Amino acid sequence: MIARLPSFNLRLRLLTSYLVLILVTLGVIALALIVLIGNRAAPPQPTYERLAALTQGLNYIDAISDIATDPNRRFLQNQVHELLAVFARTRNVRTLHVLLTQDKPTVLYDSAQRFEAGDVIQLQGDNFRSKPLASILSGGSKQFFGRFDDPDGGEWLYGGVVFGHRRFFAQRVDHNDLWLLAEAQPTVSLQETLAVFSSALAPPLIQAGVAGFVFALLLAALISRNIARPLQRAANAATAVARGDYAARAPVSGPPEARALAESFNRMTAEVLATNSAQRDFLSNVSHDLKTPLTSIQGYAQAIIDDAAEDTGAAAQIIYEEAGRLNRMVVELTDLERLQRGRLSMASDSIDMAELSHGVAQSLLVVAERKQIRLETAIESVPLILGDGDRLAQVLTNLISNALKFTPAGGVVRLSVERGGAGAIVSIRDSGIGIPREELSRVFERFYQVDKARGPQRGTGLGLAIAREIVEAHGGRITVESRGRDEGAEFRVWLPGQ
Repeated sequence: MIARLPSFNLRLRLLTSYLVLILVTLGVIALALIVLIGNRAAPPQPTYERLAALTQGLNYIDAISDIATDPNRRFLQNQVHELLAVFARTRNVRTLHVLLTQDKPTVLYDSAQRFEAGDVIQLQGDNFRSKPLASILSGGSKQFFGRFDDPDGGEWLYGGVVFGHRRFFAQRVDHNDLWLLAEAQPTVSLQETLAVFSSALAPPLIQAGVAGFVFALLLAALISRNIARPLQRAANAATAVARGDYAARAPVSGPPEARALAESFNRMTAEVLATNSAQRDFLSNVSHDLKTPLTSIQGYAQAIIDDAAEDTGAAAQIIYEEAGRLNRMVVELTDLERLQRGRLSMASDSIDMAELSHGVAQSLLVVAERKQIRLETAIESVPLILGDGDRLAQVLTNLISNALKFTPAGGVVRLSVERGGAGAIVSIRDSGIGIPREELSRVFERFYQVDKARGPQRGTGLGLAIAREIVEAHGGRITVESRGRDEGAEFRVWLPGQ
């Protein structure tokens, strides 16, 4: 149950995230629709219908429609305006008298007193929006509707009638009288908005929410399978490693991120396994390497104490040599620990690796002659190296000594120095007993010795580990190559120029 809890939490979080995302999206859509509906103008048809009914009450003005040619036009016009004012008060509507002359509507009267007499009014009609007004009227329109902009701002809807229409065309006069009833453009109230929204838009939004919920469930299940399952397997592998099963591996599957996590975990587990193996080898090797000289020292010392040694001088020499071996081991261990922690101070001088390599080869030439091994050198001029000459000489001495130690009589050890990019390459190749391929990756480990391949001669097993630390402390690298047993080996050291 505990092992499946993280996967359940991930599924729950994914599902919750998708549901919240869907709800937020639907909420934003609903709010936007409400705002859109609330900001739009109300449909004009109800207003037009109401104005059309009211315009029927203007028929009594038809009795004085002769004002277009009557000599008492001003008196009759004032009378008409008084009638329009009464109509506006009793019907709670705005009335206007507009004179149309050559498609130019001019206001003669406005019950709201916002247009002055003589002001031009721009009439836009729903049935003559894109045509001149006179051309529409010439088609026989008695009643018409549209909208106009008020001087003080705002949009008004109007319904209008025209009188004297027959005489207008019969006598070809160039003007006509229009009577307009107007109401302000109505707006949609919040209640109406919510009513429209709930009746027309809420059901589709609810259906979309239900569909989104089902989709979120399916998507969460799919993603949890592709993501949560690889993570769960990685968690199970981590639990196994924590219990000591370092062979456990996380399956590399799922999306790229999950695969990268599994690969990183597997590399980490392999490194932990290698570290534990190195620790076991270290304890095994150090106990063996300490036990052998200590046993010799204790045995020969006891023989001297018991007067059982036939040659006390030889016994004392053996005790001295074994004690020296122990001392070298302790010193090398101390140096290696300091190197790995960066606590061992090293000089920074300009070093000529060609000259240094030649000097180390000359110092070991006697050892090579004693073992009947030919020590060859091929040294070229290389860039100067910034480093510690004594430590680099220690590296070369260790590598050449190992090559001489494990090369049989009649063999060849070749030391070469050549330019390598902006640095120097030092190579030590021997014709000795070689190194098995499966052992190459471990030759630089502490106390690791390829005893079966290297013969009965044993050292401390720390020389190559120290050599690698010194080379890497100089910013270089050391590698080893061997084709196998009895094929010899080659160590290559690259150091960057200063």
